Order: sequence, then structure tokens, then C-alpha cells
Amino acid sequence: MPPAIVDSHCHLDFPQLAEDLDQVIARARDAGVTRMVTICTRLRQLPQVQTIAEAHEGIFFAAGTHPMSVAEEPMVRVDELIALADHPKMVGIGESGLDYHYTADSKDAQVQSLRVHIEAARRTRLPLIIHARDADDDMARILTEEHRAGAYSCVMHCFSSGAALARAALDLGFYLSMSGIAAFPKSGALRDIFAAAPLDRILLETDAPYLAPPPYRGRRNEPAYTVHTAQVGAELFGLGYPEFAAATSANFDRLFWKAAA
Repeated sequence: MPPAIVDSHCHLDFPQLAEDLDQVIARARDAGVTRMVTICTRLRQLPQVQTIAEAHEGIFFAAGTHPMSVAEEPMVRVDELIALADHPKMVGIGESGLDYHYTADSKDAQVQSLRVHIEAARRTRLPLIIHARDADDDMARILTEEHRAGAYSCVMHCFSSGAALARAALDLGFYLSMSGIAAFPKSGALRDIFAAAPLDRILLETDAPYLAPPPYRGRRNEPAYTVHTAQVGAELFGLGYPEFAAATSANFDRLFWKAAA
């Protein structure tokens, strides 16, 4: 059997994966991906996400409102997220965050939603899952302000921002998650950021169905392809694949404590 690894962030309810989901999950298992966290990006879609997690061993879920969806969805409430966290397979809060690339016009609502998600993470002790794009300064400021007001745990999902935001997140004790972007040929600067981070703060993810790593770039991504990003990560840290797989799995267990092996 291949070494066990974790896809800490995917979207198994998205239509690109729904048509052959059983085969997608089977291929992940064959590749050694023993656990996956499927992320709800709109709370009205939570029933589909939750059903997938309940039907499969080793699949967990997180719930929140994606920053790009904030303007189209009812504002999430802290008590709402806390109530959802009672489910044994809900292991994280989010994804939340800031996206000024596509949806800068909803900036104020995104900030409000982010602070709601942070408070829910603080009160449930579940890790906050952060999406950040073209918002490094505001993201670093808000995460730091909120952490001073009360500690919480967090992963910077699909990290592809600058070194300053990486350092701010690491200084707060947060984690950086490697997606297929880190394996793209032109992502040398991003790989340098990961290589400079402590090994015990690194997670793996696909963000499937998006961002497939080479040799599948440009095609549908799926959790089995976590392996290809892990191979790049192992090289960055000068480790064999089994050692890197074990280290990132231990990191996942520490952060996503409800899904710990």
C-alpha cells in the first residue's frame, strides 16, 4: 500500500466530480489518500456536502460561506456555525476569507463574514479555513487583530500569496496548505515560501476539481492527485515521500483534531 496522505481541502459535491464520485473516491484510496475534507462554500448546499461525508469513511466536511459568494448569500451567523459544529464529521469552519481579485465590490461584507467565521472558530476550537486572493495586507491585519482578541487555529488554504502574509500566518501559529499551484513550473517563488516554512506547519490539498498539478494541469483535479503535490513537497524539504506524507498527515491530525487518525 502507498503511504497514507490527506487531501485537506476538496469540493466533492461540485458537479465536475459528482458524475463519477464513487470512482473518484476509489482512485484516491488507491493512491493512499485515506482522508479528505470536502468543503461547503454556501450553507444552502450543506446537505449535499454532509451527505457525502456521512456516506464514506475517512471523508469529513467543513462549513462556511466562501468570500466570493458573500454578496449572494444570507450573512452567516456565529450561532449557526456553532450549531453545525455539533456534527461529528464537521471538522473545520470555512472556507472564509477575502477575495479582492474577482469580488472587491463586496469587500465590506467579506470582512464582516470573515470576522463571523473567526469567532465561530474561536468558540468551537475548530480550525478556520482561509481563502485569500489579492488581499494580503487586509488579511494579515484582520487575522492578527482577531488573534490578539482571542486565540484560534487556522490554515491558509491553497496558499499562493506573498511571503509577508505567509510570515504573518506562521507567526500566529497557523498552517500553510500546498495545492497543485506549488507544483506548477513557474511557481518557484511560491515553492521558496513553502521551503522556508517549518515542516510541522505544512498541509496538502487539491482544491479539486480545480488546480490540478502536473501532469494533469488543465484537466479536472481529484483527490488522488494529492500525490503529485506531495512529491514536490518532499523534494522541497529534502525528504523521502513516505517521510513527507507522514509529517503532513501528523500536521493534519494536530490541526483537524476531530478527524485525527
